[in-house]
Parts: sequence; C-alpha cells; structure tokens
Amino acid sequence: MRLQGKAVLMPHDAPMGQLRIGILGLGAWGGTLAALWQDRGHRVEGWSRRDGGDPGALLAHQDLIVVAVSMAGVGELTRQLAPHWPTGLPLVSCSKGIDLQLGCTASGLWQRANPAIPLLVLSGPNLASELAQGLPAASVLAASDSALARTFQHGLSSERLRLYTSADPIGTEVAGAVKNVMAVAAGVSDGLGLGANAKASLLCRGLVEMGLVLAELGGHPNSLYGLAGLGDLLATATSPLSRNYRFGLLLAEGLSSAAAIERIGATVEGVPTARAVMQLAEQRGWKLPISAEVLNLVDGTASPAAAVRRLMERQLREERLPDLAASARFNP
Repeated sequence: MRLQGKAVLMPHDAPMGQLRIGILGLGAWGGTLAALWQDRGHRVEGWSRRDGGDPGALLAHQDLIVVAVSMAGVGELTRQLAPHWPTGLPLVSCSKGIDLQLGCTASGLWQRANPAIPLLVLSGPNLASELAQGLPAASVLAASDSALARTFQHGLSSERLRLYTSADPIGTEVAGAVKNVMAVAAGVSDGLGLGANAKASLLCRGLVEMGLVLAELGGHPNSLYGLAGLGDLLATATSPLSRNYRFGLLLAEGLSSAAAIERIGATVEGVPTARAVMQLAEQRGWKLPISAEVLNLVDGTASPAAAVRRLMERQLREERLPDLAASARFNP
C-alpha cells in the first residue's frame, strides 16, 4: 500500500485487506499492537533494541512502518533511517513525548529528518495490558492527509481496537505527551490521600495546561477533548496499569525519582516530558503550575506536601478555559 503521489495502491502479491507491517519497538505497546494485527490477519515483523540487529532491514517490502519506541530512542532512529526511507512508505508514530532539544513531538523529529515521509500518529487511551487481555479500546489515527488516515483506519481497526481519524496530528501527539505529566500529578494526589475533590480539581486544571501547550505548538483545541486528550488522561490518571500514575504514587510515598523509576522498571514518559514542557514554558512565557510542581518533585527540590501547598496558595483568579472556537492563547 505504498503511496504514489496521491494514490494508495494495494500490493499485487497480498490478499485484499492484508498488510505487511514492520514494527520498530516491541515493548509493551509495540508487542501488543503486533499481536493484535497478527490476529487481524496482517503479516507483522518486528525489531527491538533489546534484540539488536539493523532496524533498517525492516523497511524493505513493507506496506507500513509503526514506530513504538520510547521518545528517547526516536532521535537516533530518525538519524539512522530517515535519510534512507523508501519513497512513499507510510510511518505511524506511537511515541509519546516532547524532544528536549528541539521542542517538538516524535513525528516532528521524523519530519525534520525527512519531510517526504507520509506520517500518521496513533494515540489514545492505550493501556497495553488491557488490550493484551482482549479488552476493547478506541484510539485516534491522525494525519494531515485525511485519505491516508481513512485507508489505514479500515486496515488497522479490529474487534478490540476501534480507530477514529483526525486531521490534527500535532494536537493528537501533544495531548498524548502532556497528559503523562498530569498522570504523575494524579498519582501524587492519590498517594497523599487528598480525596476525590482534589483529584477532580487537579485533572480539570491539568486539562487546561494540556490545552495551552497543544494550542501553542499548533494543535487544534478540539483535540483536547477527544480520545487522545481527555480520553487518554482519564485512563492514565486513574489506573494502576499506568506507569506514570504509579510513579506519582511512589513519589507520594517519599521515594526519589530515580528510586521510583527503578521500582517500576520501565520508561516513565512523564518525567522527560515535564522537563521539556517546562523548558518551553520558560522560553515562551507559559504558566504551567502543575507541570512546574511535577518537575520540582522529579528533581527532588520540593516535597509532595509542599507542592500541593503551593498549588493551593496560588493567587485567586477567574477560571479560564480553552476556547474551542479558536486556538487563542490562554493561561491556566
């Protein structure tokens, strides 16, 4: 199903509906997608950094490449693969985060390395272990090329994973990245036993911070309230299956950031995302009080109780919400 100009062509040697999919990254999410699409009848090959080998070897003879590595590994892959990317081969980015040096999302890194790559973004409430258990979920497949998104929407949806399309890949990615910071804050709130009122208030204000970053980086405000925004936030900020939420619980117990990550034993994307978001905030004058306190906790410069106290003692003001009719700047 390589793209030739605007046409989407099915490969002559594949049965109708069957895709050849290469997955870069076979962690919890990549491995779950591989199993899901194999069950769907697609031919799936994978590459994992743990197993070694040349990821470039996976690019040949595929209809689609899915990148499910952590954000920290995306830059290296773009430098290694993007200059040699096969013409017209679509890429679905599943990596959630913001690059500290360039201040952009994963698809932005791929686009900078090779603007000709047909890019899509997959994001939403994707707790991998639930899908692996056979439980249903829905997500967003976003691309600036709506026809491309619709084509793969039909090819990749299944009885367990329902895909919606979106024409806002930037907003979809940014929402999916920043909600991890809010999930850390939610874990801290629950770990301190602050109650339902506090957590609801925290998530509402966290949603506003997500909307500010989303709009400032070029996303559409409507995406904030979709599956990649509010939907993903509800899943990751309430479930012990979420690594970011569990990380927040451990911080509330008094563990250091390093000790909490070691206890979890896997990447916690909210940690580098908090640092990247606050770097952008300092450069551009954004007010992100929750993200700032999460970073203080990560860096060990504040206790959980002190972070909560500072948030509660902020100057009283009018509740300001994102404007769905326009992407005008707003401050939480």
